[in-house]
Amino acid sequence: MKFHHHPYTFVGQVHLLVGNLDRSLAFYQNVLGFRLLEHSERKAVLTTDGKTPLLTIEQPEDAVPKQPRTTGLYHVALLLPNRSDLAKILLHLLQTKYPLQGASDHLVSEAIYLGDPDGNGIEIYTDRPSETWTWKSGQVNMATEPLNAEDLLEEAEGKEWEGLPNDTVIGHIHLQVSDIQKTEEFYCKGLGFDLVNRYGRQALFVSSGGYHHHIGLNTWNSAGAPAPARNSVGLKWFSLVLPDEEARQKVVKQLQQIDAFIAEENGVILTKDPSGNHIQLWI
Repeated sequence: MKFHHHPYTFVGQVHLLVGNLDRSLAFYQNVLGFRLLEHSERKAVLTTDGKTPLLTIEQPEDAVPKQPRTTGLYHVALLLPNRSDLAKILLHLLQTKYPLQGASDHLVSEAIYLGDPDGNGIEIYTDRPSETWTWKSGQVNMATEPLNAEDLLEEAEGKEWEGLPNDTVIGHIHLQVSDIQKTEEFYCKGLGFDLVNRYGRQALFVSSGGYHHHIGLNTWNSAGAPAPARNSVGLKWFSLVLPDEEARQKVVKQLQQIDAFIAEENGVILTKDPSGNHIQLWI
């Protein structure tokens, strides 16, 4: 988990819009094992350690289902501290018969995929030790191979699933974007991330400090697509945690230099990428 604290830049929190708050709460608490930190009529803040907000879910008054061919969330990825944690949640999902959408070995990590009741994508994964990742010319070697589920499940050792571990973090976020070239300029020249993997002509992976990726970006189903409606289920915003105020001001200047949107609202610095994905810049 060394790539998700100072001095790196990483995803801190994710705020999702959902169609029915009670239904989503049942999923995030009972299926995934989040704990409730705050709860109001239309919003809930979720945590794993009882004090640190990780995920907010909100039901707009006039929520509409996720529309096809729009930009926005591809998936939010929960990084677990140990391989045994991934084994236990996989066993839990199999026992409860919750449908999985995939399970992959990415060489740098092992992951399972599913969707929440509104179709918001979720990845749950553990990293392999960074010393085992292979790099060539500044690019990390990643692939999508079948997960050896039988080998993974042996790590569970018959232990009961008890929810997400306390030190679970948002490992990365993967976004649907409309234009790869403009996206690369925004995330690399503007936000200052390093391009660590160019996956064909339709996907990029960027990171801080040599991580395999803090943000994934693709046009697989969204090339030239518009941003979703304001009240559409999906991503409302995510936060990037920067090392300090000096680093944040540097990013603000870089964003201004490429004519990106930048604003301040109630003391929070906001930006959005060329595809309309909203980002809060935190320290």
